[in-house]
Amino acid sequence: MAGHESHYILPRPTFDAPVKLLIVVAPYYKDIADNLIAGAKAEIEAVGGTWDLVEVPGALEVPAAIGLADRYSNYDGYVALGCVIRGETTHYDTVCNDSSRALQLLGLQGLCIGNGILTVENRPQAEVRADPADQNKGGGAAAAALHLIALGRKWGGQKEDVGFRPLTETIRLAGDNDGTPTA
Repeated sequence: MAGHESHYILPRPTFDAPVKLLIVVAPYYKDIADNLIAGAKAEIEAVGGTWDLVEVPGALEVPAAIGLADRYSNYDGYVALGCVIRGETTHYDTVCNDSSRALQLLGLQGLCIGNGILTVENRPQAEVRADPADQNKGGGAAAAALHLIALGRKWGGQKEDVGFRPLTETIRLAGDNDGTPTA
């Protein structure tokens, strides 16, 4: 059973300057969400960090809220929390795949995100994973975000123009000073 396996856990990162994270949670299953939040808060506070918390209607809205927060606020990182339990329709697959994919795309743009959206077959699996005294996936998601923040600070923080550059800018950078490509 997966709940009884042991895994290596990285030591907590340390920070010279304070960190502030936004916890974004979809509390559809409130008791499970509350446990995920408790684990995330404890992990952030263990490194001397602070957090804000916002709730969204469902797992599909978590990445959108993180994208908005990145655009309009000033957080070092984000913790995505929620729970999707398989039902009778394919909606489960859509929610699991699309929320995960959206979080991954935000991460590839340079955001420091820990994904703690549980995707499980049944409620008992969710309860074990959310429990801070058991698998503590909320704490694990916060730890992932904190490790990414530490890497970002180690490598100089987020730079402008993270990601792909527009084609015109690429040509200008490859050419001489007047924008004409060189051979």
